[in-house]
Amino acid sequence: MRAIRPKQTGGPEQLELEEFATPAPGASEVLVRVEAAGVNYIDVYHRTGLYPLPLPLPIGLEGAGTVEQLGSGVHDFRVGERVAWASVPGSYASHVVAPVDKLVPVPDGVATEAAAALLLQGMTAYYLTQTTFPLRPGHVALVHAAAGGVGLLLIQMAKRAGARVIGTVSTEAKAALAKEAGADHAINYLAADFATEVKRFTGGRGVDVAYDSVGKSTFDGSLDCLAPRGFLVLFGQSSGVVPPFDPARLSRGSFFLTRPSLGHYTATRSELLARACHVLDLVAAGNLRVRIDRTFPLAQAADAHRALTGRATTGKVLLIP
Repeated sequence: MRAIRPKQTGGPEQLELEEFATPAPGASEVLVRVEAAGVNYIDVYHRTGLYPLPLPLPIGLEGAGTVEQLGSGVHDFRVGERVAWASVPGSYASHVVAPVDKLVPVPDGVATEAAAALLLQGMTAYYLTQTTFPLRPGHVALVHAAAGGVGLLLIQMAKRAGARVIGTVSTEAKAALAKEAGADHAINYLAADFATEVKRFTGGRGVDVAYDSVGKSTFDGSLDCLAPRGFLVLFGQSSGVVPPFDPARLSRGSFFLTRPSLGHYTATRSELLARACHVLDLVAAGNLRVRIDRTFPLAQAADAHRALTGRATTGKVLLIP
C-alpha cells in the first residue's frame, strides 16, 4: 500500500508518500481500498501538532472506497461494498484498516467521491444546524467561511430549516457561490466590517447564532453580531486559537458560547448512522449539493494543504490515491 505517514510535525513538506506493507484486518475490522480521501482543516491541525497525534502521524480521517477484505466476526459488510467514514485515522492512503463501527454504507445514488467529500463536513453542518443550535423559521444565522466546504453545506441546511442566512467571504466570486447555495446576504469581510454589516442587515438586532470556524480573527466580531441570548458556535480555528477571555463579556447580551466537536455528536453507532444516512440520503435525493473544488493525486497532499490554508479553495478538496 501507499500512504502518507509524517515522521514529524511541521509544514506541508512533511506530507511525503511512501510504501508500506498492506495490513490485514483484525476482528471487527475490514480492509478498504481508498478511492478518495477528504482533506479537512483538522488534518492541518494534526500535521502542525496543534492537535497532537502519535508519530508517525496517521494523517487523514475521512474517505470512501470499496471493502477488499473482511476481518473475523464481520457480518454487516461484504467484499465489494462501497463504504464511507469520517473518523478513521490514516486515511491519506491507498488502503486503510477500519473498524466496522466507524463505517457507513454508501447508497447507490451517491458517487464515491461525493461520499468522501460529504461525510465529515456534511455531518458537521447537520449537527450544528439541527442539534447544537436547532434552526427554525424566523432565526437569523451568521456563517463564516461561507464558500468553504462546511460553509456551503451549512447554508443549504440552514435554509432548509427556514432560517435567514448571512455569510462572510473574502472575494466576490466566493460571495456568488454563497448566494448560489442560498445565502440571503454575503459580506466580503476584506471590503467591509462584517459586524457592522450584520447589524445593518438585521436592523441592529443581530443574529440568533453565529457559526464560526475561523476562530481568532473573527471571534470578537462574532460576539458583536449576536442578538440578546444569541449563540456563538465556535467549531474551528483556521485563523488561530482564540486567546483566553473574561467570561463576563458574555453577560453583555446573556450570550451562549459552545465549542462542539463531531466526535461528541457521533459517539454512538446509532448517532453516526442517523447523521451519516441523513446527509447521504439528502444528496441521493438531490436535496443537498456537494461542491468538490478540486482533486489532487495522493502524492500531492502537500499542495492540497497549501491550497486549503491559502484560502484558495471553495468547497471540498479530495486526494485520489
